[in-house]
Amino acid sequence: MADPADIGSLQIQNVSKLFGTFKAVNDISLDIRKGEFLTLLGPSGSGKTTLLMMIAGFLDISEGDIALDSASIAKVPAEKRYFGMVFQGYALFPHMSVRDNIGYALSVRKRPKAEIKARVDEMLELVQLQEFSDRKPGQLSGGQQQRVALARALCFAPPVLLLDEPLGALDKKLRVEVQEQLKDIHRRVGTTFIYVTHDQEEALSMSDRIVIMRDGAIEQVGTPKELYERPNSAFTASFLGKSNFIQANGKICALRPEKIDLAAGTGHKDARMSGTVRSATYFGSMQRVIVDTSEGQEIEVDIDVWRNGDTLNAGDPVDLFWSDAAAVELQTG
Repeated sequence: MADPADIGSLQIQNVSKLFGTFKAVNDISLDIRKGEFLTLLGPSGSGKTTLLMMIAGFLDISEGDIALDSASIAKVPAEKRYFGMVFQGYALFPHMSVRDNIGYALSVRKRPKAEIKARVDEMLELVQLQEFSDRKPGQLSGGQQQRVALARALCFAPPVLLLDEPLGALDKKLRVEVQEQLKDIHRRVGTTFIYVTHDQEEALSMSDRIVIMRDGAIEQVGTPKELYERPNSAFTASFLGKSNFIQANGKICALRPEKIDLAAGTGHKDARMSGTVRSATYFGSMQRVIVDTSEGQEIEVDIDVWRNGDTLNAGDPVDLFWSDAAAVELQTG
């Protein structure tokens, strides 16, 4: 196999996976660029992990092909693809030190001891765990264990790193910290990352591109900004963030809650809708207001607390405003 530094693009061509008569992945085609951070995002049962397992070689492809830099790897066994893998459960060896865990892949490849030490030292510095090198995994926090798992997966310089819900076991605060570390590590090593998650905020904050999956197929692909600002379907608009769905010019449009302005009282010039506050919930930096409109629709509005000093209460009359550009016409259902 070529030097991993020179490879790392993947071509997924009309790939399907059948379990009996059930099609878990249905005719997916996708080009993954060398060095990009690509996230497979979708609800449970959308096929994202099944697709990742076929890329890894842990599941056979029922139809189609997967190629690494245009060379098919569909028949190449998982251990010969030399891809790195990070799981939610870390899968560290509890009896080994951090150093030995990280260097394991190089040890089984019979690399010289001096080379292993130098590479492990490099990985320890990358994940900022130099002072923990002699500890066992059980002596580390969850976030530290995850960084060890990441260092181990990167130690042998794989062309592609596959990450399956790697932060799922961490609490929210720690997840945010590790997300920032993971994004920084990706930027520094330049390896192709393929990341699976059902967490929308995680996908938005880390990815170069996101693949939205639904029922075994691709719903939409784009940068985080493209998908958030210009969803092509109600599914994407509602799964990636929150959206209101309104009629505009005879078509269904998606309208993000933070793109709506709200004013107490009714009869304001240029108001798009009027209604009554059903509830107003305080979240510190923002207030989430649910409005029952005079047209019989429920509209969610997120307003910045610092810009809106008025306190809203259930039953208050309000007017709603938004720009034409804020309402995004949906192309599909």
